[in-house]
Order: sequence, then structure tokens, then C-alpha cells
Amino acid sequence: QVQLVESGGGSVQAGGSLRLSCAASGSTYRRNCMGWFRQAPGKEREGVATIYTTTGNRYYADSVKGRFTISQDNAANTVYLQMNSLKPEDTATYYCAAALSALCDRLRGGDFGYWGQGTQVTVSS
Repeated sequence: QVQLVESGGGSVQAGGSLRLSCAASGSTYRRNCMGWFRQAPGKEREGVATIYTTTGNRYYADSVKGRFTISQDNAANTVYLQMNSLKPEDTATYYCAAALSALCDRLRGGDFGYWGQGTQVTVSS
């Protein structure tokens, strides 16, 4: 079992920045891929960014490339999502997820078995 707790969401104006954190506990050694996903009202869940816990290789959705950065602190069992140059279309609930065996580059939510409760990000124009 892996437990995930997100923090760092909030409201910001377009062009601003936010940093999300995801603290993992439990059987954290079993994770192979961590990711951030988001879901806006009336829209499907979207993969935002993922990272392999061992190699640190990262993958991003085209919509956030160059603006968002996923990183990890394995000693602290924490994954971060630095979000810069935020746009109103980034408004969504952001979820942290962990997979025991996933292909990170697919950014596919179905590959992830553990999810946090979500944190709201609102970007105003």
C-alpha cells in the first residue's frame, strides 16, 4: 500500500507560479513511476507529468512542456510539480499518483494504482 498526500494548490493569476508537493508513505520502495494528473470540470482526466523513481527520467504532456517541471526527493519520498507561466486552462484538480509497474512515458492514469485526494489549482485571467 502507498498513501499519497498532495499540498500546494491555490489560486493565482495568469502568468503566476505554484508548486505542488506529494508526500508518499507506506510501501514507497515499490513505486516505479510517480505522476501528476489533472481533471477540470466536465473534462477527462489528463496526464500532466511523470517521473521514473529510479532513473529520474521525466515525461510531460505537450500542453505543459516548457512550463511545468516534475521532480523528486527520494530521501523524503516526495514528488513536486513546479508550475510556471500558468494559464486559465491549467485550472483543474491536480492529483498525485503512484504506480508499481508502469510505463511512465504513456502518462496513462489507468497504469497507476494509488492516488492522492487531489488539490485544486485555479488560474484567473
